[in-house]
Amino acid sequence: MTARVLAEVAASITELKANPMKVASSGYGDPVAILNRNKPAFYCVPADAYEKMMDRLEDLDLFQLFEERKGEESISVSLDDL
Repeated sequence: MTARVLAEVAASITELKANPMKVASSGYGDPVAILNRNKPAFYCVPADAYEKMMDRLEDLDLFQLFEERKGEESISVSLDDL
């Protein structure tokens, strides 16, 4: 059975155990697919890339909330009322 690898760089779990930082840096800032028996087991994602992914997911959640609420009636509120 074939498996889809969603990274340009891949390494085995054995390589990861031997030198984790070398494997992580081999992606040059992009995720590295960690393979177990030639199938992706997980992805090693650098902190910067992970932060960008989380920011993007938050933006998508906020956009979805906007889309759900854009047809609702607005309510005017003054700062004094708060």
